Amino acid sequence: MVGKIINIAGYRFVDLPDRDELRQPFRDVCDKLNLKGTILLSHEGINFFLAGAQPSIDSFVEHLNHDERFANLTLKTSYTDYQPFNRMNVRLKKEIISIGLDHIKPAQHTGEEITPTEFKDWLDAGKEVLVLDTRNDYECRIGTFQNAMELDIKSFRDFPRAIDKMSEDLKDIPVVMFCTGGIRCEKASVVMMDAGFSNVKQLKGGILGYFEEVGGDYWNGDCFVFDHRVAVNPELDETEVAQCFACRNPLHVEDQKSEHYVVGVSCPHCIGRRDVHQINQSLLNTSGLQE
Repeated sequence: MVGKIINIAGYRFVDLPDRDELRQPFRDVCDKLNLKGTILLSHEGINFFLAGAQPSIDSFVEHLNHDERFANLTLKTSYTDYQPFNRMNVRLKKEIISIGLDHIKPAQHTGEEITPTEFKDWLDAGKEVLVLDTRNDYECRIGTFQNAMELDIKSFRDFPRAIDKMSEDLKDIPVVMFCTGGIRCEKASVVMMDAGFSNVKQLKGGILGYFEEVGGDYWNGDCFVFDHRVAVNPELDETEVAQCFACRNPLHVEDQKSEHYVVGVSCPHCIGRRDVHQINQSLLNTSGLQE
């Protein structure tokens, strides 16, 4: 049964020299519409996750469309029977997805896209392809594509260093990279092309776009999302994956059965560690609005 709360996510890389002036109007419209979530504004673009009643979501999209820079944004939509966000934030950031490389400007240059249907056709045909998971290690643990290469990174800022360590032998193999919703790949594809990879494609719409278009074929597990749902399955339904309040790691059902899982205190990933606060801060800093 479809929930009463509409969840939308969207982003666009576009030059926003008036970033600071956009903040209050977005605050005002979201407060008026009783929306909750987060909007990130940067000189490089916009990124947002919002939730509310259908009429409010419709009005927000109408507000976006009044500015041609945000018009006709591709939105990812899901449904819950509760509000997954606690408050409404509109934040000014240097980057809407942090990688720490000032020369990478996706609004000007990024890798080619491959549609979910075309990607599935490649997999169906057994085409030689390196399927690359650009997400953080804790996201990969929840689920990923069959035979995908994982980079074992703690933060997207670690991505360039991980690419530098990849074998030269892989640079002429077709690469399809993916993330949750596509935003990280817009930057990651440029990093890979700069590193000499000759045939780099990014999965259009990311994992969630793949679920929407073709379902769960070749996917194992769930998909981590950055809100109270924690994870969704290929049907885009919330799953039983939980999150440790101490270290913020996602927890499978088996993890939740562990003697080391004490709500608000510890889990199998952080039990006995003295750096839980640092782990928590690191995950908070690298999550929130990653797609």
